[in-house]
Amino acid sequence: MEAALQWAPKVGGLRVACGALGVPRASLYRGLRGPIHGPKLPPKPQPRALSDGERQAVLNVLNSERFSDKAPGEVYSTLLDEGVYHCTERTMYRILDDNEQVRERRNQLRHPEYTKPELLATGCNEVWSWDITKLKGPAKWTYFYLYVILDIFSRKVTGWMLADRESATLATALVTQTCEKEGISEGQLTLHADRGSAMKSLALAELLANLGITKTHSRPHVSDDNPYSESQFKTLKTRPEFPKQFGAIEDARAFCRGFFRWYNHEHRHSGIAMLTPVMLHSGHGQAVLDARMHVRLKAYAANPRRFVRGAPTRVMVPEAAWINPPRPGKAPAGG
Repeated sequence: MEAALQWAPKVGGLRVACGALGVPRASLYRGLRGPIHGPKLPPKPQPRALSDGERQAVLNVLNSERFSDKAPGEVYSTLLDEGVYHCTERTMYRILDDNEQVRERRNQLRHPEYTKPELLATGCNEVWSWDITKLKGPAKWTYFYLYVILDIFSRKVTGWMLADRESATLATALVTQTCEKEGISEGQLTLHADRGSAMKSLALAELLANLGITKTHSRPHVSDDNPYSESQFKTLKTRPEFPKQFGAIEDARAFCRGFFRWYNHEHRHSGIAMLTPVMLHSGHGQAVLDARMHVRLKAYAANPRRFVRGAPTRVMVPEAAWINPPRPGKAPAGG
């Protein structure tokens, strides 16, 4: 910019000098504003502007009991209907902005803030997660409904049912049968689900209260609050043999029967030290891991050079399973 100023008298003006040096004239003028033109002047007062007293009167109207929960547009229109004019709607917004009061003013329903579920299971049959998913039927818009109850600690599917509809009565029957099969006692179990109609039904709530089972729900539209059921459904629907649709409910039941047998008894789950859910649920998980350790130690003794990280270390069964573990330093909200 200093070079442009030096060149300007020689070449015939700032336009030519800036063009020759590749300096935008706007940048030059911005640089000159301070030392030559002085600091930028404050805006000139407008003769049409409201006085301080008038602005305070408008603010008092906007914050009055009558208009405190109404938007400026509604206040402006209401006052016009009554033959009163203070200022434009835009000026009302400016006055609110100057007083840091631009916010939602309308009196409308506020959705409640739902508490994030924080559930801890340190053993089997402490926390179950359950959900319902749809399986496509033979015709368009026809579905079969798969109910699945899952133990979040062992990942074992403790109960499932396939039906042609979503029903609180069917859900209640499934929970009752599964609790009887697993020998659930009062105060032992927490049952977690999302906020579907069957999950929030009065019939199921009464059953759980009678059985001494604590119920919890996910927050609305937060799938991460029910991760174990969502993950299990993904495993179901990404199996190579999972069909695009089922010809009849009997076909769907046959498929689910085979899938859950595989899932519980054969599927080595990465989240539980590559054990099957039945191994961990039955209490044999550590014995299986110790047997694997014995095999690895024999292999290490036979050829230690192949173990670049040294001797194998013992693998332990998981100590806990969480739904939404709390942040460090924060006590869990439930579980």
